[in-house]
Amino acid sequence: MLRILLSCLLCVSLSVGLAQAQSFEGYEAEFPETLVTRFDVRVAMRDGVHLSTDIYLPDGEGPFPTLLVRDIYSNGTTAVRQRYARFATSNGYAFVFQSSRGRYDSEGIWTPYFDEIDDGDDTLSWIAEQPWSNGRVGMFGSSYLASVQWLAALNGNPALKAIAPAVSPGNYYRDVAYPGGAFSLLSRARWGLGLVGSRTNTNYPVDWVRAVNHLPLVTLAEQLGFDVPHFQDWLAHPSYDDYWRPLNLEARANEMSVPALNIGGWYDVFLRSTLGSFQTMQSEAATADARAGQRLLIGPWNHAWNQGSQVGDLEFGESSLIAVEPLLLAWFDHWLRDGPAPEGAPVTLFVMGENVWREEQEWPLARTVYTPYYLHADGRLSEAPAEAPGQLEYRYDPADPVPTLGGNIMEPSLRGPREQSPLDTRTDILRFETAVFEAPMEITGPVRAVLHASSSAPDTDFMAKLVVVRADGTAYNLVDGVLRARYRDGFESPELIEPGEVYAYDIDLWATSYLLSPGERLRLDVTSSNFPRLARNLNTGAPFATTSDFVVAEQTLHLGGEHPSRLILPVIPR
Repeated sequence: MLRILLSCLLCVSLSVGLAQAQSFEGYEAEFPETLVTRFDVRVAMRDGVHLSTDIYLPDGEGPFPTLLVRDIYSNGTTAVRQRYARFATSNGYAFVFQSSRGRYDSEGIWTPYFDEIDDGDDTLSWIAEQPWSNGRVGMFGSSYLASVQWLAALNGNPALKAIAPAVSPGNYYRDVAYPGGAFSLLSRARWGLGLVGSRTNTNYPVDWVRAVNHLPLVTLAEQLGFDVPHFQDWLAHPSYDDYWRPLNLEARANEMSVPALNIGGWYDVFLRSTLGSFQTMQSEAATADARAGQRLLIGPWNHAWNQGSQVGDLEFGESSLIAVEPLLLAWFDHWLRDGPAPEGAPVTLFVMGENVWREEQEWPLARTVYTPYYLHADGRLSEAPAEAPGQLEYRYDPADPVPTLGGNIMEPSLRGPREQSPLDTRTDILRFETAVFEAPMEITGPVRAVLHASSSAPDTDFMAKLVVVRADGTAYNLVDGVLRARYRDGFESPELIEPGEVYAYDIDLWATSYLLSPGERLRLDVTSSNFPRLARNLNTGAPFATTSDFVVAEQTLHLGGEHPSRLILPVIPR
């Protein structure tokens, strides 16, 4: 696959402008002259609900392999969706577009995610039975259009031969709703209420960044004029329970037997799941072909992947963009037409800082040296443990939370790498910094922080953000993570903390790939809020979303001796 990818990268820089770099944005193929279309075909699901489905058939007698897109954001008439149809039919595939249950012209009531399992399965079976179909189906699409691919795969439908999910969730509790046990407030409110809270996409006149300041969260939707059951369901299930369990696709890998081209971005809101789905499918998928048929491609992108060479405040160069259509065509030609196997290694990563693509055999990389960097009371971050025990303190006030500045979030104005100096004056952030690196050092892989901390509150949050400080003093976020104190021992059984007692908080900062240059430093920022990306912990220990009461928490970070607070970096030898 790498040879194909590299040729795509070259053709992007030579012939495709930035405005055309987004997936399918510049796809100029025409429909075949003898295109056959059938619009708004009513396809029956097992419960009698009919879904609006469009069919596009290419030149030739057939039967054809089919590419399927199931969608909640369109009825198939938008320019991008029409490019999907042109891509498929101009390359000899039948194309089927379907609006999900309860969306646009499809019958029924839409409940995010759950109905896509059986509806996807029923649609695959229907396609396989059509006279124009050869029984081989592939699926592609991004975000929710990627979710429906994994969900359709759960029933093991033999017609589904391959998928290509981009920027897709896979563990809906940990990625979509409650990363680290903290509610993903801005993304869930803006998406779950504002974008998909009606039958069709609607841009309501709501300033979401300001609106989510409302407390208690359980009345947020009502306050804004919405009545959306699924949003209330999310608030009612702050722990990992039977509501979320069916949507933990990583735990259900052994039920799926589909090869997948997993595409993600280092700054995507669903990065953790893109990596996790690849790993669990490689090791646990139901068939040997599916286990061997996993591919992983991670670029320097946010959720709007491959749209431009600048992401957030950083420029990654035109080589960071890929020509998606040849990549997908090679993928589906192999699995649906018995074409050549994808060339190259299973993993292709973009190394930021160096700004190059590189092939790897596995994820995480086998040669990784996990290296602890210890936090010191004088603000140092070093490989040497603290010489003596120490501690640092800060106050977390829910009325004045640390504002979101960059990261893996959907909100376009906040996501991606952002210069961090606007936060320099805040006193509720503890900062730890390495010495200047004298030689290049690469970090590629999962990143963790183990913080030994105590609080005056019965529940609170602890957060860590890894930052690159450049030689000129500018600082940009790489990765961050959070852990709600009550979930320190797992997300199924919350347990409040004893005020004043020291606990170890093992914080998952997800993953990154960055080559540090001589003259650069790493910094770890420790705090207790990231608002409005994450709902504030009100520090009272009350049930989530039900109260407006809050207290200020006095936080103490313990360092050295029995409490070796540390950052664990995935160092790649060079």
